[in-house]
Amino acid sequence: MAISGIGTTGYPVGYETRRTQKTTSHNGFNNQMNNVANTQKTYKVYLKTDDMLYSGGNGTGLSFYIKYAEGSTEEDPTVVAKGVDENGNEFEQTIHINKVNPSCATVVEMRALESYLNVDKGGGLGSLPLTATGGYGEMGLNDRGNFIAMFEEVIRDMKLLGRFDLMSFYMRNMDIYMNWGKR
Repeated sequence: MAISGIGTTGYPVGYETRRTQKTTSHNGFNNQMNNVANTQKTYKVYLKTDDMLYSGGNGTGLSFYIKYAEGSTEEDPTVVAKGVDENGNEFEQTIHINKVNPSCATVVEMRALESYLNVDKGGGLGSLPLTATGGYGEMGLNDRGNFIAMFEEVIRDMKLLGRFDLMSFYMRNMDIYMNWGKR
């Protein structure tokens, strides 16, 4: 795991750990994949600074931060996302907020939209739904998902569980994203 921030000279600073993934099963597949089983997986976390709109990631190893891009305007709000993808490869993306479609978006695009709209995160809960089938928690950098459908699934689940407080929370957030798409 790595914990990084932006140093005073603009270089990342932080803490990083590596662990070797090992398998305990001795079947033929594991023997064939021995070189994969002993590879190191690095997790990196960026500490949020005052100029960042967002810093975080998901369980795949995808980790990134978002800042306003130079030249961002009210008519064309633009952000830059930088980080590492689920494979540990560094990336940088420019996202034009007005082009984000919550019905077909990446996790990075939705986090950019969430930050731009300043959507209620429920005291750390997060405005985006984690579904029983994984939802955005299992999405990689370039995976696209229908976040409106994910909201609908979580709302049904919260109703079934009798968690009307969470159902209401996710309904409010879904409405924000749905109305964004109708502009």
